[in-house]
Amino acid sequence: MKKIVIALVGQPNVGKSHLANAISGSNLKIGNFAGVTVEKATARLSTEGFALEFIDLPGLYSLEDFSADEKVTKDFLQKGEYDLILNVLDSTNLERNLMLTTELMELQKKMVIALNMDDEAIKEGIDIDADAMSKILSVPCVRVSSKTKTNIEFLVDEILHVTKNEFVAPKLIYSDEVEEQLQTIVRFLEDKHFTTPHFSNRQIAVGLLWQKREIYALMHEQPLYVELHPILNNALGHVYMYAQSEEIDEIINRQHGAFSAGLSAEVLHVTKVVRKNFTQTIDAILIHKLLGLPIFIFLMWGLFQLTFTLGRIPMDWIEASFGWLGETIGSTISNEALKSLIVDGIIAGVGSVVMFLPNIMILFLGIALLETTGYMSRAAFLLDGFFHKFGLHGKSFVPLVTGFGCSVPAYMAARTLKNKKDRLLTMFIIGFMSCGARLPVYVLFAGAFFEEEMAGNVLFGIYIVGALLGLIAAKILRVSAFKGEDEPFVMEMPKYRLPSIKLLWFVVYAKSTMYVKKAGTFILMASMLIWFISSYPKNSLIEQEYTTKIEALQPSTNEEKSSVDEAVKTIDEDKSVSIEDAIKALENEKREKLMEHTYLGMIGKTIEPAFAPLGFDWKMSVATFSGLAAKEVIVSTLGVLYSLGDKVSEDDSSLRAIITANISFASAMAFIVFVMVYLPCLAATSVFAKEAEEPKYTVYLVIFTFATAWVLSFITYQSITFFS
Repeated sequence: MKKIVIALVGQPNVGKSHLANAISGSNLKIGNFAGVTVEKATARLSTEGFALEFIDLPGLYSLEDFSADEKVTKDFLQKGEYDLILNVLDSTNLERNLMLTTELMELQKKMVIALNMDDEAIKEGIDIDADAMSKILSVPCVRVSSKTKTNIEFLVDEILHVTKNEFVAPKLIYSDEVEEQLQTIVRFLEDKHFTTPHFSNRQIAVGLLWQKREIYALMHEQPLYVELHPILNNALGHVYMYAQSEEIDEIINRQHGAFSAGLSAEVLHVTKVVRKNFTQTIDAILIHKLLGLPIFIFLMWGLFQLTFTLGRIPMDWIEASFGWLGETIGSTISNEALKSLIVDGIIAGVGSVVMFLPNIMILFLGIALLETTGYMSRAAFLLDGFFHKFGLHGKSFVPLVTGFGCSVPAYMAARTLKNKKDRLLTMFIIGFMSCGARLPVYVLFAGAFFEEEMAGNVLFGIYIVGALLGLIAAKILRVSAFKGEDEPFVMEMPKYRLPSIKLLWFVVYAKSTMYVKKAGTFILMASMLIWFISSYPKNSLIEQEYTTKIEALQPSTNEEKSSVDEAVKTIDEDKSVSIEDAIKALENEKREKLMEHTYLGMIGKTIEPAFAPLGFDWKMSVATFSGLAAKEVIVSTLGVLYSLGDKVSEDDSSLRAIITANISFASAMAFIVFVMVYLPCLAATSVFAKEAEEPKYTVYLVIFTFATAWVLSFITYQSITFFS
C-alpha cells in the first residue's frame, strides 16, 4: 500500500482539524514535532490501495514566521517530506484566506484547495465558482463542509487524482510590470541553460525578485551570477519605481493582495445581503465598551468556580481511592523500606498527579469552549489595552488565566504569542498566578493566623496580590530584560460557532494525556526523591532511645493491662488519655528527631542561614525546599517537622495550633509571600525549559523567582516586625 503524506495548511479557525476528523472518521492522533514541543495532529485513511496520512500543521497567516507554531509550519513546508498540500480555506472569508494561498502556490508543490464551511457560506448567500477557480489557478478547488461532511469523498478523489498525475505548476499571476521583470530573468536563465533539481526557473526568478535568502544563497554560488546581478538590479529598480516603494515586503503583500482581490471578484458571488449576522449581533454585547469587561470577568469567575468546586468532588474520590490503594497494598508488604517506597513514594506520587486531573480537565474544557466558539479572541481584544500598560500582549491573558489552574499547561499556552520576547515575558510571570497546588498552603496559614470569617477574604487577597505582583514584575522586565517595541496586535475575530463534541473531546483528551505524561513523570520522580532524602540515612540510636521510652509507658503484661483498664474505669479516665497522648507525643518527637538527621534535615540546617533574615527556622526552610517538587508537599512536610505526623491536612486544627505557637505572624506572612512567588514546581520548570528553548532562560527564571521571592519576603518580614 503506497503511503501519501498530506500537509493540511490554512489560517487559524478555518476548520483544519475538523476537516481531518471528517475525512479520517475521527482518527486524529496527537504528538510532537521532532525537536520542538509544538503539537502535531495526524489522521490516517486507507482507500484505493493508498494509505493517506494527514498532518494538521499549526495555523498561520503567512510564511513569514513569527510564532513557534508558525515557524514549525514554515519549516515543514520547506524542508519536510510530504507529497501534497491540502490548503483549507474559510469560504466565508475567501479573499483574506487567499493571501496565504498565494504564498503556498509559490512553493511549487502539488496542491488541492478545500473551500471549507460551504454550508455557512450558502446561508450567508455566498456562492463560489469552484470550477472557475480551479481553471484560473490550475489547482483543484473543492467546496466542502467538514460540519455536514459534504463533498468529503470528492475531495479525497481529487487528492488521489493529483497525487497520481504529474505536477502542474499553479498559475499565480502578478501585475504586468512584475511579470515583465520575471520573464526577463527567466529568459536569461533559459538562455544560459540553467537548471536545478529543486526549483524551476520561474521559482528562482520570483525568489530573486522577492529577495528570498535561500534563493540568493543558491544563485550567488553560480558562475552566471556575475551576469545575472545587473539584470536583477535593473528588474528591482523597475519594480520599485512601479510600486513607488523600496520596501520589498510591502510590494509582495500588495501583489498578493491584488491577486486575491482579483480572484475573489472573478469567482465569488453574493446572492443576498445579510444586514446583521449572528456574530455581529453577539459582538454588540460581548465586546461592548462598557459591558464587555464585566461579562468577561463573570465568565472567568464561573470557570474558576467550576474548576475548584465541581473538580473537588472527583478529586476527593481519587484521593480516597489512592489512600485505600496504599493501605491495601501496604498491608501485604512486610519489608518496611519497600513498603514505604511503594506506598509513600510511588502511590502517593502518582496520586498527587491524578488527583488534580479533574480540575485540569474542567479548566481545559472551559478554555477549549471559549476558544472554539470564538470568544477567546474577543477577550484578548478587550484586555489588550490594559495589558499593554504593563508591557504585556493582549494574548498573554490566556496563559496567565490558565496559570491559576496549573503552570504546566500555562507555559504551553504561551505558544500563541508570536513575538519571542512577548512569549518569554509572559512565561516569566506565569508563576505569580497562584496555581491550585499552592491553595493548601494558603488555607493552612490563613486559618492559623486569621479569624475564620476573615480567612476567605485573606485567600482572595493573596490571589489578587499575586496577580498584581506579576503585572509589576512584567513592567520591570519589559523595561529591562525584554526591551523592544510592542508587536502590532491585530486580533482576528472568527465567527461564533458551536464546537462539535468530538472536537472538544479531542482537545480535552489530548491536553489531559499530555499533562499526565509530562507532569506525572516529573512529580513522580520528585516525590520518590523527597521520600528518599526524608527517609535516609536511618538512625538506629534515636529509634532505640524512643522505643525504650515508649515501652516504659506501655503496660507489658496482661495483669498490668487489666489493672490499667480497671483504673481507667474506676479512678481516673483522664489518666488513660494522658498516657496515650504521652506515647503519641513521643512518636511525633521521634519522627522529628529522625527527620532532623535525614538528608532533608541536613539540607534544612545547611540552608537555614540563607532564610534566617526572612524569619524562617530550619523547618520552614526544609518545607520551602520540599515545595520545589510540588507545593502540596509543603503541608505534609510541616506536619512531619512539627511532630504531628505526615497525615495532616490544611484543615488540621492541631497543625494550625502548633504553627501559631511556633511561627511568628511576621514569619508566616513572609512564608506566604515566598510560596506565592518562587518556582511553581519541578514539572512546570521542566516544561518552561522546553518551551523557552534555550537553557539560559531557565537559569534566569530560577534566579529571578528566588531573588524576587527572597526580597519580597524580606521586606514583608522586616516591615511587620518593625511596625509591630
